[in-house]
Amino acid sequence: MKHVFTLLLALSLTALSAQIKTPAPSPLCKITQTVGLTEINLEFSRPSVKGRTIFGDLVPYGTMWRTGANASSKITFSDDVAVNGNALKAGQYAIYTVPGEKEWEVIFYSDVSHWGVPEEWKTDQEAARFKVAPITMPISMESLSFLIDEIENDKAQLLLIWDKTLVPMTVTVPTDELVMKTINRTMNGPVAGDYYSAGRYYFESGKDKAKALEYVQKANGMDPKFWTLRMESLILADLGKKPEAIAAAKKSLTMAKEAGNADYIRMNEKSIAEWSAK
Repeated sequence: MKHVFTLLLALSLTALSAQIKTPAPSPLCKITQTVGLTEINLEFSRPSVKGRTIFGDLVPYGTMWRTGANASSKITFSDDVAVNGNALKAGQYAIYTVPGEKEWEVIFYSDVSHWGVPEEWKTDQEAARFKVAPITMPISMESLSFLIDEIENDKAQLLLIWDKTLVPMTVTVPTDELVMKTINRTMNGPVAGDYYSAGRYYFESGKDKAKALEYVQKANGMDPKFWTLRMESLILADLGKKPEAIAAAKKSLTMAKEAGNADYIRMNEKSIAEWSAK
């Protein structure tokens, strides 16, 4: 019994100690910045100089670095971009660097699951690798930081700064392409998804059901899908047009079977049986 009591006491003390929170030596930082129409998110931990010699000592030259502390620093782009002319698809990347006295290598790595530098480096995970000349600053940045500065409609500067070292990178974003797509889409009129969304809203909010049917039928005339045909069948049935509802449901059923969507197969079969029996 004495041993059991001792074990329970130890477990309770462990639980209590786990509730104590202390400041992180290298606190986590998250930054979100919109450049043009593209959102850029950064997540990194911020070690401090604390009187130490950083590059060439604490962070050796010529050695792969996680570019921060704790988990690897990460950057996320909402659209396809280019960094120093290197194309990067929309998504999240870990930022690794190889610091040098006169030249740095910067690597954007697709696998972001690692805590620090991967034990097994895979070149096929390198989304981009390029070289940058560092700049020596006249003042020191105590805590490591990433900044997004010199923001224009189609580009911005991504700056890695720590101690007296600044590593600049240019991020180019597809603002003109995105704006032109929006302009062309708007000027060319609504697409199938717009008509479907409008029709579904009209129907589900109890507005003009005839208008709901008109919109959904326009969507199906442009680009029919099993879910949009399902919506058309429901509106038709609600308007008392059972033969037309059954015909639309059968089209939806066929497409649902082709897509392997069990839910829509089941719903359509049930509706067809129900509407045919009346």
